[in-house]
Amino acid sequence: MSVKGDNESKESVHRTELYASIPPSCLPIVYHPDYNITFMGLEKLHPFDSGKWGKVIHFLKEEQFITDGNIVEAREATEEDLLVVHSKRYLSRLKWSLVVAKITEIPPLVFLPNALVQRKVLRPLRTQTGGTIMAGKLAVERGWAINVGGGFHHCSSDKGGGFCAYADITLAIRTDQVSGTVFLQGNGHERDFLDDSRVFIMDMYNHNIYPGDRFAKRAIKRKVELDWDTEDAEYLQKVELHSEGALNEFHPDILVYNAGTDILDGDPLGGLSISPQGIVKRDEIVFRAAKQRGIPIFMVTSGGYQKKTARIIADSILNLHQQGLIGAEAMNREEFPSLSTHSMCCSGSAGSAHTTV
Repeated sequence: MSVKGDNESKESVHRTELYASIPPSCLPIVYHPDYNITFMGLEKLHPFDSGKWGKVIHFLKEEQFITDGNIVEAREATEEDLLVVHSKRYLSRLKWSLVVAKITEIPPLVFLPNALVQRKVLRPLRTQTGGTIMAGKLAVERGWAINVGGGFHHCSSDKGGGFCAYADITLAIRTDQVSGTVFLQGNGHERDFLDDSRVFIMDMYNHNIYPGDRFAKRAIKRKVELDWDTEDAEYLQKVELHSEGALNEFHPDILVYNAGTDILDGDPLGGLSISPQGIVKRDEIVFRAAKQRGIPIFMVTSGGYQKKTARIIADSILNLHQQGLIGAEAMNREEFPSLSTHSMCCSGSAGSAHTTV
């Protein structure tokens, strides 16, 4: 498939190899073992569980929802794929270990050869980025998709941060050439879509925490600011109210759902008090809103800084299947209209992680 790139005042066309032919028997759930970052224990220096994606898959296999044969294997985004959004200057900066150390917030990386950093840290992030782009295409074709990784909402076209080195959400929307809606203080994609009327951003976040990017907030069309220790009842009421309101206000081609779990009670960074059941219900509300309107939706898993988040993500995916919101029978192509050029990004998270619809 050919896509257009718009960088450094130049427009180019390239053919991406990310869109392999996916057998109809495969569920549009995207994953690759390369998602997981493990290297001499350095990953333990960051509160993020960099192996959670494999744990999610393990739990889903235990419940016999998926097998190795019925999920989609992600492909690594190439430099040419990344140039659809990122500049060559930014990608060149990632060849410095110091820059990657700052973005990932793992200081010891500065002492490692960049070739090693590329292989052990950036390649997994590029593979997850490829997975997000693939999930966007699959959602258009199947009505829904889930990238078990991705959701790098703090990265924009020219700046990384908060463990986010590639702007996968921006890449998915621009590569697939659709319009969408995003929830959350995802300052990376907010900066990228600041003046783009095709993208509606609904952001639901703890306004007291990282990143506090006032410039990026100008891109938010529906801002839902939460206070410290917000609990289930208030949170879920606002998720439902504002999801309905946003989708009544804007009619996207696709809903990009950045389903962060840093809203979980006890998260060291999120500052909210949402239960595991509340997270499962949140995801159900968003997927149900999309299905009722016939809007294709894809989910990325984003942030969350407790070991138990993998189990919660898996439970949420299983619940979506039990509710008939995902699965082989969940959404036939005839149920939603042909796509135009609008996107809606929706984020349901504390602020350090985001839910993008």
